[in-house]
Amino acid sequence: MSQFALTRGNAFEAKVKADGGAELLRLVHERLDRRAEPPTEAHVPDLTAIGPEGRTARTALALREATEAQGWTLLDHPMLALDVAGSPAFLEPDAVVVHPDGSWTVVEIKSFPMLDGSADPSKVGAAARQAAVYVLALEEVAARLEPAPQVRHRVLLVCPKDFSNLPTASAVDIRKQRAVTARQLTRLTRIEDIADALPDGTCFAPDLPAAELTAAVESVPATYAPECLSACELAFHCRDRSRAAGTVTSLGRSVRAELGGLTTVGEVLAAARGEAGDPDDPAVATTAATRGSSTPSSGPASAAPCPAAPP
Repeated sequence: MSQFALTRGNAFEAKVKADGGAELLRLVHERLDRRAEPPTEAHVPDLTAIGPEGRTARTALALREATEAQGWTLLDHPMLALDVAGSPAFLEPDAVVVHPDGSWTVVEIKSFPMLDGSADPSKVGAAARQAAVYVLALEEVAARLEPAPQVRHRVLLVCPKDFSNLPTASAVDIRKQRAVTARQLTRLTRIEDIADALPDGTCFAPDLPAAELTAAVESVPATYAPECLSACELAFHCRDRSRAAGTVTSLGRSVRAELGGLTTVGEVLAAARGEAGDPDDPAVATTAATRGSSTPSSGPASAAPCPAAPP
C-alpha cells in the first residue's frame, strides 16, 4: 500500500474508534446484536505488555474478565496466538468486541468504500479470510475457559460509506472461510518434521556467508505457484528453481490440479505427442485430445502451394 493509503486507513480507523469506540459499538449492536441493551458506555481495557507473549497473555486475561463482567467491552488491537504447524503465529486484529451475553466478535476495519451498501467482492473476500484466522485464534483462547464463550462466526466489516469518511458496516458470515482455513492448518507439515528431513547442521541464520545460506535454502524443496509472489519473500528464488525444473506449478495451482500425474512441462508435451503417459489416465487422454483438436488437418487444402509473391 502507498503511504497515502496507509495514512488514510489509520485516520479512518482512529475515527471509528474515537470516544471509547462509541460509533464502533453502535455498529456492532445495530448489525449483530440488536436484542442486547444499547452500548451507552463500554470498558476499553489496557492491553499493554512486554513482547508478543506478554500481550497475548494480557489479551486472554482481558477477554476472561470482560466475559465475566457481562457488559460491552472493546479490545483495541488485541494480540492473539495461533498454532501454525507447531509454531505460534502472533496476530493483531483491529478490534474484538465482547457482548453482554459473553460472546466475542471480530471487527475488521478497512479503508475501501462501501458503495450503496456493497463493496468490492474480492476485497471483502480477502477481509473474510483474514477475519477467519482471527476467529480460529479466538477459539483457542475460548477453549481454555470454563465454560467456553461463543466466538461468533459473523464478523463486522467496517468501511467508509460511499465517498465520505463516515463509517458504515456489514455483517460477514465467515463460516466457509473458517472451515477452509482450519482444514489447511491441519494439513500443514509440522516444523519438526521439516527439520528432521534437513541435512545435519543446516542453518538459516541471515548472517551466514552467502554461499552457505544459499546451500541451506537449496536443501529445502519448494513448490512455486504465481500466488506466492504476493505472500513470500522467497518467491523469486522458488520461481527460478521451478522454471529450471520445468514444473507445471509455475503455471498455477489450477493447471497443476487439471494435469494430475503430469508434473513437468516435458511430461505434458510428451503426453500430448503420444510419446509417454498411460493412455487410460484421464489427464493424459485429455492432453492428447486437446493437441489433436488444435492440429491443422493434412488434407489437400493444407497441401496446396502458396501463391507466388508479387514482383
